[in-house]
Amino acid sequence: MLFTIDSLSPFCVFIYCGFSSNSWFWRLFLANRLKISQSESIGIIVVSKFSMKRILALCLVATLGFESLLFAQSPFTSPDSLLVIQEGIASFYGTRFHNRKTANGEVYDMWEFTAAHKHLPFGTLLKVTNQQNGLEAIVRINDRLPKSSKRIIDLSKGVAKHLEMVNDGVVLVKLSLLSEQAVEWVRDQYKKVPKDIRLRNFHQEIAFTRDDEELLKIENKAY
Repeated sequence: MLFTIDSLSPFCVFIYCGFSSNSWFWRLFLANRLKISQSESIGIIVVSKFSMKRILALCLVATLGFESLLFAQSPFTSPDSLLVIQEGIASFYGTRFHNRKTANGEVYDMWEFTAAHKHLPFGTLLKVTNQQNGLEAIVRINDRLPKSSKRIIDLSKGVAKHLEMVNDGVVLVKLSLLSEQAVEWVRDQYKKVPKDIRLRNFHQEIAFTRDDEELLKIENKAY
């Protein structure tokens, strides 16, 4: 709290409250400047208006600075954003297909964390994120979806239960690979990457040519 004794007074009264264990900002910027004991609970200090203006300016600059640090963030909303390869509708299949053979020859177990995709290589590990509740699961591709399907993935019942989507039946999901190396491996399995997935280039090559004659001309002009 800050007020002047009167309009002509060159002094201000500064009333401060005690410093809690978390108020490190005030201990740093005010206690050291005004020689206030950090153990005091309340006090009144008379300072000149000039000094008070400096103190208030310092507090304002520091507060704005700390706020900018707190709210600053990376251009990417998530460090995993570059690993996302597809977004769309997911469903699950369970009892009717239990113990039947999958497209890669395995016997389907509806409680294992497996999934069917239209074309991702068998054995691909994916992180599936339920976009309605944020729950995630790691699945392995061992089966195929019909190419005409509007869904991007079919999950086992065990995965659906983990993602809490059994009652919904179908949900919006996000599919991510687990690492940059996995992205490169998946890309290498295709002759041409399908248009419905996005595989980012993490190490983009830049080609350039060097014109020695032009460089020599520039060097001669410089000297």
